[in-house]
Amino acid sequence: MKKTKTPKANKPDEAPVPVSRRHFLSILWTALGLAALVEFLWLSFSFLWPSKPGSAEGQAGSVVAAGALSSFQPGTVTAFQRGAFYLVRLEDGGVLALSCKCTHLGCTVPWVEKEKKFLCPCHASAFDRTGNVISAPAPRALDIFPVSIENNIVKVATGKRIKRSGFDPLQVVYPPKG
Repeated sequence: MKKTKTPKANKPDEAPVPVSRRHFLSILWTALGLAALVEFLWLSFSFLWPSKPGSAEGQAGSVVAAGALSSFQPGTVTAFQRGAFYLVRLEDGGVLALSCKCTHLGCTVPWVEKEKKFLCPCHASAFDRTGNVISAPAPRALDIFPVSIENNIVKVATGKRIKRSGFDPLQVVYPPKG
C-alpha cells in the first residue's frame, strides 16, 4: 500500500513568514496598474457612450429662453452658461447666438469687451462680434444656434448647432415689425 503525504500544518508556536519587500512592491505595482487600467477603460467608454437625456450635457440640447429682447441692448454680447452660447445683439438690432467653443480644438472662447472680440486662450485664435475668424489657427467661424423671437422673448435652440464658414447677414434674426 502506498503512503500519501499529508500537507504540513503550521504549528501554533511558529511565527508567520514575513513578506519580502520585493514581493510587497510587486503586489503594490500590480494593484496600481490594474486601478489605472480600470480608470482608463471607464474614461474611454464614458467618452464614446452618448450622454443620458436627463444629464447636464443633455440639457444643452434644449431650447433656452434667453429673456426679453429689450433686456439686450444693441451692440452687446451676453454669455449664457446654460446652453454654452453667447447672445450677440448687433448694432442694427439683429440677434445672433454664437457657440462658445473654438472651431480649432473646442476650447471655451471668452468675449473680451475691452478688445471687442472673442479670444481663444488655448491657441490665440480670435473672432469678431459676428464669429468670423480674425486670426488663425481656427479654420472657420464660430458655430451658431437657431434663434427665434416670440412675444418679445428671445429663444435659442442649443441642440441644433450650425457649422458655417463665415458670417452671412441671413443668419441674423430680427424682431418682428409691428
